[in-house]
Amino acid sequence: MRKFLATLTPLLGRAERQVHAGEYVRGLLLDGERKSISALVDRLPGADVQALRQFVNQSPWAWAPLQAALTQTLLDRLLPDVVLILDETSFPKKGAHSVGVARQYCGAPGKTANCQVAVSVHFGTETTSLPLTWRLYLPQEWIDDPVRRAQARVPEAVTYATKNALAIEALDSVLAWGVGHRVVLADAGYGTSHDFRAALAARGLPYCVQTAPSVKGWVTAPPAAPAYRGRGRPAKRPPATQIPPSHSLDQLAAALPARAWRTITWRQGTKGSMRSRFARTPFWPAHGVSSRGPLPTAPVELLIEWPADTEGPTKYWFADLRGEHLGLRRFVRLAKGRWRIEQDYRELKDELGLDHFEGRSRPGWHHHVTLASMAYAFLVLEGLRRKKKRRASPSPESVGSSKAS
Repeated sequence: MRKFLATLTPLLGRAERQVHAGEYVRGLLLDGERKSISALVDRLPGADVQALRQFVNQSPWAWAPLQAALTQTLLDRLLPDVVLILDETSFPKKGAHSVGVARQYCGAPGKTANCQVAVSVHFGTETTSLPLTWRLYLPQEWIDDPVRRAQARVPEAVTYATKNALAIEALDSVLAWGVGHRVVLADAGYGTSHDFRAALAARGLPYCVQTAPSVKGWVTAPPAAPAYRGRGRPAKRPPATQIPPSHSLDQLAAALPARAWRTITWRQGTKGSMRSRFARTPFWPAHGVSSRGPLPTAPVELLIEWPADTEGPTKYWFADLRGEHLGLRRFVRLAKGRWRIEQDYRELKDELGLDHFEGRSRPGWHHHVTLASMAYAFLVLEGLRRKKKRRASPSPESVGSSKAS
């Protein structure tokens, strides 16, 4: 633990901040149902509750450099086989003063409730994932309320941003920290948006994102705009009479021939092999066509899941992997890789008190989630280290047989 912290906490500057960061991370790792500051101090000999509260809630240390350093630590340990997974999670709250709290969709109860919502980007591997950076969503009612903003220490420069915009902002941060152009995985809340996918493409980020069945398009290339004849403005699209009708993903899936479908097993779950029926096809999305926007000139790969025991397809994904071609099984494994971030959220909340923060300020919230990410990274990296050590250590049987020979 000391070695792990020594690579990160010097970024906090003052010696007392480094001490308090170590106390907070250790406190989150200790057994105990509640991980609020007062509960942590009860389990930390010598810790002072007021000093720790001041460190988390009031101290002006910047959290982004700490997140960047943690990302570099994880890069060193997890490369090369990593993807970037983004999602959002909610924090049920009482009252109206915790920064960003509002009545909005809350994933924990699965309904509209009083909560905070945050967007995060994680490293994902075949077996685990770890949070790199967080963005707290501030509803418009918070942006428009100067009194609550002042009380929660929300800077004037912070303006309203959708969750999709926060996700792109978070991805820009991790790109700046040197993670490289990794495949981005996201659910339909993000992947359905043409603008979101275009933002990924503009950054050179390959992606495999879930999308809604209502998206329309074609499985064969639509006609191109006519060649320029030297008069007037060049046409951006063919005449409307030449554009074939677009169809929803549900309609396109139903029209695929039986030979297009294959049963794929993508991993072992707690209840045995996870398998389902899938098909893939090139797909040209028709976004903007009805508003006379340009037609797509290149397809994405469409993956469709249609279990044999359901009346219709259950999930759809779009993938643009920058020219790389995937076999169907690998495509399915990539599309299904987002489960790891749900595991992160669950363990961060159940084991490390991610949702136990009782402060109300925006800096305090970001300090807490950053320190919780450090604690989680230590747990995961320590588990990997011990697993590697066990694999490297000879078993007693093999030592005995070696001596006997």
